[in-house]
Amino acid sequence: MKIFKKIKKAAVATLIAAMTLGAVTGCSSGGSSGGDSKTLNFGCTNFSDSLDPSSMVNAAWCVSRYGIGEGLYRFNEQMEAEPYLSDKYEVNDDHTEWKFHIKDGIKFSNGKDLTASAVVKSLEYTYKQEKDGKGSAQPSQYMKYDSIKADDKTGTVTIVTSQPYADLSAVLASPLYVIIDVDADTDIADQPIGTGPYAVVKKNEGTSLEMEANKEYWNGEVPYEKLNIIFIGDNTTKYMALENGDVDVVENATNAADLKNIKESDKYNVSETVGGRCGFAYVNQKGVLGNEDLRKAVLMSIDDDTLCNTTIGGVYTPGYSVLPSSLDYGYDKLKDATPYDLDQAKKILDEAGIKDTDGDGYRELDGKNVELSFLTYDSRSLKEFTEATAANIEEIGIKVNIQETDADTEWNKLVNGEYDLLSNNWLTVPVGDPIGYLENWYSKSKANYCGYENKEYDKLYEELLNEMDNDKRKDIIEKMQQILIDDAAVLIHGYFNSNMCSTKDVQGADVYTADYYWITTKIKPAE
Repeated sequence: MKIFKKIKKAAVATLIAAMTLGAVTGCSSGGSSGGDSKTLNFGCTNFSDSLDPSSMVNAAWCVSRYGIGEGLYRFNEQMEAEPYLSDKYEVNDDHTEWKFHIKDGIKFSNGKDLTASAVVKSLEYTYKQEKDGKGSAQPSQYMKYDSIKADDKTGTVTIVTSQPYADLSAVLASPLYVIIDVDADTDIADQPIGTGPYAVVKKNEGTSLEMEANKEYWNGEVPYEKLNIIFIGDNTTKYMALENGDVDVVENATNAADLKNIKESDKYNVSETVGGRCGFAYVNQKGVLGNEDLRKAVLMSIDDDTLCNTTIGGVYTPGYSVLPSSLDYGYDKLKDATPYDLDQAKKILDEAGIKDTDGDGYRELDGKNVELSFLTYDSRSLKEFTEATAANIEEIGIKVNIQETDADTEWNKLVNGEYDLLSNNWLTVPVGDPIGYLENWYSKSKANYCGYENKEYDKLYEELLNEMDNDKRKDIIEKMQQILIDDAAVLIHGYFNSNMCSTKDVQGADVYTADYYWITTKIKPAE
């Protein structure tokens, strides 16, 4: 194992050395490449090989996180949408006609002006990709519109929505609506052209992105001339790359021992936040887990407290609802319908006739051994969660086959329904509230990849779509959570505590509540 880790460490160092060979070396400290204060090396998990925001949710997030593209609005630390590429809007009394004014003087990184028409083309492109089945980002999950028009003379984009929205500016702050130049002569998947502080120079498939400062950037000075995004899948390798000086910043050190070492060292800065992320597993109810007794027994076999506090070392906070306890959606009023209880889980299975009749140690249903395929990937401790969860489930006589894959493959298998359990980590308030996230369990939605159906849940969801009063919305959301809990519709791992770790050569490497912004102009050489 030690030899293997040394090989991985050497591979990361070799990659970075090759990428920074031609970098200009500065006289001051800051940056990892031999004292190069003009280059920032950022280590992170690779969530998507594509950089086309329409291709999948992860790709859109990457374009935003890497500082390539920006949206009309941007979330602050209170998850309130603030003006960004748009400086103001008007809305009619019905909350169905929205007029957004585009700021003057903004250019794409290729020098083209950001016009109202360019904004409309970008938004329409994402929706057309979804409609044509070429993209799975599902922008319609959060905004459904009847028409969208540009007036370049006034710099205005008018969106007529198919239903009222409490705050469409918050919806447009999501990375799904990041604005790119779709008429550019570059391949969007490899080199999207945005308005962010950095622009892609070269994509090295699966290993890194070579980037440079956007000379046209509209919102202040860009601190680094060059930015290298280094993809590091293994969490311990992230720590080793930071320790060895191969990278300046890493996102989400999730190995408990590594994070402890980083915090206790005087060589690093650590930024942490209790955000709105939930680590959970989709439960595919189109397969064997369509059996309610089996679902409930599986959830009851999982020791959430031990998994979160010991196995994962406190990186997650245990819980049992799809919305984190840190959010103001009535968590304290909810009742856990499947608390950890191995004896009760076994009793439920026995009474349902799901028994081990041939003595091989595994229970059968309809004459066949119950075998669950559990998909996961190595990010935010999901792999460790999956392994520990599978061990828990096997204690009640249910076989679990773990399949570790990458984020792209896992997403495709989710969309195609090729799983029983599928581990994931989502920001639950992607547009400032959880309405789009909760659509994952709305039976009439294309985003319902798990086949869950509950008429009362659907009715409440439809009420939520048309309710503008904030207190009433919270009450509806509380009821919806309890329905999912009672139906054992979701396997909840826990609630993630995000972090960003950097060397002392760097300042401003902070983690944000929204988790959409990793690379910003606030990250700069330390003074």
